[in-house]
Order: sequence, then C-alpha cells, then structure tokens
Amino acid sequence: MKKVLFWGIFCLTLLSSCEMDKKELLVIGHRGAMGYETENTLASIQKALDLGVDMIEIDVFKIKSGEIMVFHDQTLDRISNAPGNIEEYYIGDLKQVILDGNHRIPTLQEVLKLIDNKVALNIELKGTNTADRVNFITNYYAEKHGWSSENFVISSFNWDELKYTRELNPDRAIAVLTEDEAFDEAIAMAKELNAVAVNPWFKTLTAEKVKQIQNEGFKVYTYTVNEPEDLQQMLDFGVDGVFTNYPDRVQ
Repeated sequence: MKKVLFWGIFCLTLLSSCEMDKKELLVIGHRGAMGYETENTLASIQKALDLGVDMIEIDVFKIKSGEIMVFHDQTLDRISNAPGNIEEYYIGDLKQVILDGNHRIPTLQEVLKLIDNKVALNIELKGTNTADRVNFITNYYAEKHGWSSENFVISSFNWDELKYTRELNPDRAIAVLTEDEAFDEAIAMAKELNAVAVNPWFKTLTAEKVKQIQNEGFKVYTYTVNEPEDLQQMLDFGVDGVFTNYPDRVQ
C-alpha cells in the first residue's frame, strides 16, 4: 500500500512539474495564428486569442498616407488580389485590397482594439520609418485605452529602427531579431539597446547558444517553431518562448 501511495505521489509530482515547465514557456502566436487563418488579419489574431496564447506577434509597415498597417511582405502579391509595394499605397486604396480568405489588411489601431490588452503584443517593424509612429500609437493606447505599457514589445531585423525606438522611448521592451548565427553581434546590440530578448531562428540554436544568450541577461524567444519534434527540442534547449503558427501544439 505504501509503495502504491509513493508511486502515486511521485507521478502526480512529475506531472505537476511538467505542467509547470510548459506554463513557463511563452507561447507567441506568429502573425496571429496563421496556421489556421490568413496571417496578420483580425481573424488570425482572434484565433490566437481563442487558443490562449501569451503573446501575439504582428508585422507592420508605414504606408504613403502615414498609417501603420499590419502586413508581412513588402509587396502585396503573395496573399492578395493586388500588386505592388505596400509602402506606396494610400489608405483608401489599401482598404479595398482583398486578402486570401476574403480578409482585409488591418491598421495597427484595429489590432490593438481587438486584443484590448488581453495578452502582450510583439510588433515587428518590417518597413523603414516605422519606429516613430508605432511609438506614438502604443504610447497613446497605454495612456488612453488601458493598455499596460509592459505588454508592448518592439522587435526588428532592422536594428536602426530599434535604435530609434530606444531614442524615442527609454522604457519600451525591445527584442533583437537575428536570422543567422551571429549571436555575438545580436547580444552586443541587445546590450546597447538594453533589450529584454534576443529572437533567433530556431534552426540556428543549440542548448549552448541558448545558455549563452540567457547568461548575458536576455530571454530567448525563437521563431518559427511548428513541428512537435522541433517544439520538444526547443523545450529541451530551455528557450523562454516560441513563435508558432499553431499555438495549440504547444499548450
């Protein structure tokens, strides 16, 4: 009886420990939940919310009429019925563009209204000259619409935009994106920016690289991890969070 009781307690403790490890991993919906809905649309973002993510990642460009639009590619062709560079559009014309699945391209403000501070938001600055306007909008939503300032994270492969973000806002959380194995340069930039995280491509990571970044005081949020075996490997490596198209595969 004592042995049965011991093994019962042991198994419960083990399960509890596994659940705790899972909860500690930040689940970040990549472009919303783009495995299920057209990327960076309100539908995709709502799906990510429905799946219980900890954070949502979106991409933004500043268009010709000045608005910040939520879209990933420099050109519209891949997932829409329109051609051309998104930065050359005016808002009136861009709002007529139809995306795959009969969706529209949202503004940053539309996304913020939908999320409503329920989860954190990682805004990736894809286009140039985005830092100023994004900083203005996020500050406005923090001051006037109840958003927690700490629920905004700004990331980019364009480190100049991150530098300008830091000039504009000494307190904004910044994550340094990197797609190659130049971890030393990414860490140096993260130190310069007083960033919170380094976001590398998961295929460039090893357990040692994760520990190197963490030992320098930064979180490791890695992208874009979709397959169960890759998710498990990232857990084994000890990353702090994963960007994924399928958030329910992590939870």
